[in-house]
Amino acid sequence: MATGFKMVFLPPQRAETRQWAEAVAHAVPDATIVVAEDEAEALREIPDADAAFGNVPRNILDASQQLKWLAAPAIAPPAGYYYDELIAHPVVATNFRGIFNEHIAAHILAFVLALARGLHYYIPQQLRHEYRPRRLDTGTVYLPESTALILGVGGIGAETAKYLSQLGVRVLAVDARREDTPEGVAELHRPDALDELLPKADFVILTIPHTPETEGLFDADRFARMRKSAFFINIGRGMTTKLDALNQALRDGTIAGAALDVYEIEPLPADHPLWDAPNLLMTPHTAGFGPYLDDRRRDLLVENAKRFAAGQPLVNVVNKSLWF
Repeated sequence: MATGFKMVFLPPQRAETRQWAEAVAHAVPDATIVVAEDEAEALREIPDADAAFGNVPRNILDASQQLKWLAAPAIAPPAGYYYDELIAHPVVATNFRGIFNEHIAAHILAFVLALARGLHYYIPQQLRHEYRPRRLDTGTVYLPESTALILGVGGIGAETAKYLSQLGVRVLAVDARREDTPEGVAELHRPDALDELLPKADFVILTIPHTPETEGLFDADRFARMRKSAFFINIGRGMTTKLDALNQALRDGTIAGAALDVYEIEPLPADHPLWDAPNLLMTPHTAGFGPYLDDRRRDLLVENAKRFAAGQPLVNVVNKSLWF
């Protein structure tokens, strides 16, 4: 591939995308980098573009004639980003996976520690001004004798497994694609083993993306397979979990508690019954927050632009039919 490729940054733009475009132009001087400010400009520029960054609606894809690389703007874009025509198109898609690993793993660890030490019980008491300790031998989980089941051990799940194993937690994992067993994972299984593994876990942790296979994965039946003493944690994607089923499982004691950072409906409506469910910790889709994220996005774009110019394999290639 010639170094003089053309890349279009598709609208809408923000200060960061303009900066990333400048960084790519600086890293690959022979490339033509276009920052399209609106759809009309994108339609003018896309026919002879070799690469694009951003959301590619059908009319933009139809107008493209030689598109070979698409840099997706998110690790797991909203449902519909990878529509049928884009999936069938030969364009290679990449994403930004990996940039949140330690931030989200730390958030999961915070949830595990909070649930293990009963904060889901004491925080509501604090708000009610109640000073009421539980019995000495109840309300805690002894981590060195506990088991966590992590669904999805890509970068985030693998980092989480490493953290938990250092606390003595035995980690079981389910992953659809991974062949090697990450550090800290005692057993790696395929998704068809999920129902067999659920009753073995004190913590069930979801880091999986939203795909056709994972949508609604956790429903009333799956919660019923968990231990009554177990905790459910979701920081992957909200559409993997039926909130009505989780709300019922918390209220009737099917599971001991839960912690969520993502929701089937976002933002969660103020009148949703889950707000008042017992034994629940909630954060508003903030697990990935932390420093250096835009720097890492820029660096991944630059690295792939260099590879694209040199005809080398791209990093973070997406399976478009699975959306990640």
